[in-house]
Amino acid sequence: MATVSATPAALALLAEIVADHGAVMFHQSGGCCDGSSPMCYPQGEFRLGAHDVLLGEIGGMPFYISGRQYEVWQHTDLLIDVVPGRGGMFSLDNGRERRFLTRFARRTTRRSWCTRQDSNLWPLPSEGSALSS
Repeated sequence: MATVSATPAALALLAEIVADHGAVMFHQSGGCCDGSSPMCYPQGEFRLGAHDVLLGEIGGMPFYISGRQYEVWQHTDLLIDVVPGRGGMFSLDNGRERRFLTRFARRTTRRSWCTRQDSNLWPLPSEGSALSS
């Protein structure tokens, strides 16, 4: 089963968003444009589908993934990180000049956090740093 955790930078951005908007939720889809960016919404303002899967929580906020994406990533650990840039149009990280990004590690004997960006795999710069769920 896939897991989800977050870097300290992601938890800090999440805390800012929660301070501004209250409780939120995340949804990771396999969409074409923001496929590596989880969307962050106020809780209750995103309609979950019958096949969406609750993957876990980060910073006490629920993290869902689309059923189809879960089928592909079910043996993958997701790490939510933050990078410079703008979030998705309807995501609460938009307009903060930082956005959430999903990095992933396929279950092996050694975790190697990567993300798909411009068709290349990029390792997480601070691999081995403390991670929090």
